[in-house]
Amino acid sequence: MTKRRMSGRVLGGVLRPWWRLTRGLTLGAQGVVIDDCSRVLLIRHRYRPGWYFPGGGVERNETLSIALKRELDEEAGVILTAPAEFHGLFANIESFPGDHIGVFVVREWEQPDILASSLEIAEQGFFATADLPKGTSGGTRRRLAEIFDGAPKSEKW
Repeated sequence: MTKRRMSGRVLGGVLRPWWRLTRGLTLGAQGVVIDDCSRVLLIRHRYRPGWYFPGGGVERNETLSIALKRELDEEAGVILTAPAEFHGLFANIESFPGDHIGVFVVREWEQPDILASSLEIAEQGFFATADLPKGTSGGTRRRLAEIFDGAPKSEKW
């Protein structure tokens, strides 16, 4: 990650609470990155507890899929080698009023370099759905049940 992007991430972390208060709607993109052993990539951030899919906010003049590509690369060093499959759009309104998350299933990708921890990311790892780390978010668990177990989709994160 370039110094400019890293400083932008730090600034974004500081300003995130202000954006949540002043914007009517926020939109994020997250990727369910699945490896050859059907394990999923999860990220633990430094600024919030728990484990989540890699992803983040959609910037001005970005589509959901472009934001997904950028976030996967920035947070985990994951590069898409084919388009990701759109899974759904979920309202995260219990945590942040007006927040929505677009979720994509990522089956074709490469990770030339596993990124070391950063100011934003504490750690990352691949996990079997039956052996998720303690603190995996409820929304993350629900999306995995939908994708792997055929659970009905919910509109809420």
